[in-house]
Amino acid sequence: MREHLGGLPTPHPLGSHLPGLYLEDDFAQRFMAALDEIAAPAFMALDNLEAYLDPRLAPEDFLDWLGRWVGVELDETWPADRRRALVAAAVDLHRVRGTAAGIASLVALSTGGEVEIAEPGAAGFSPAPGAAIPAGTSAELFIRVRVPDPAAVSAARLESLVRAAKPAHLPHRVEIVQG
Repeated sequence: MREHLGGLPTPHPLGSHLPGLYLEDDFAQRFMAALDEIAAPAFMALDNLEAYLDPRLAPEDFLDWLGRWVGVELDETWPADRRRALVAAAVDLHRVRGTAAGIASLVALSTGGEVEIAEPGAAGFSPAPGAAIPAGTSAELFIRVRVPDPAAVSAARLESLVRAAKPAHLPHRVEIVQG
């Protein structure tokens, strides 16, 4: 609700809907005007509900709620256009969640950088029970992010984002480089 916006005119003044006896009563009209001022933000929000649900048009302070509604955690330090893009892409990102393409898209939207992913895509085994697995069969997901300023990207936040997006059984490593 937009309650901190004072002085909004109401599109539906309550005073005009009173019985005729109160239409010229100064106290009743002032009382209704006070209620109009309280109700105006609610009427404005309802009249513009479509804009509130569109991440391209929603007020900035509403984006976090909208993001949580579609299952996306936003960082308040990100620029508004990046937060809007992530909320707008949430449904598509959920469709490809856990895939290399999905992780790359999520990381690219979150950092604004160029993402390279090296996924293992293979299995290693040993013919003898209890023997060591042959070298060169790493099951680690490697993610390299190229950004103009690596110090501007929170490594802890990116690590958490990747941990939530990748398959749980797959170990990973994230590298942030200047690019």
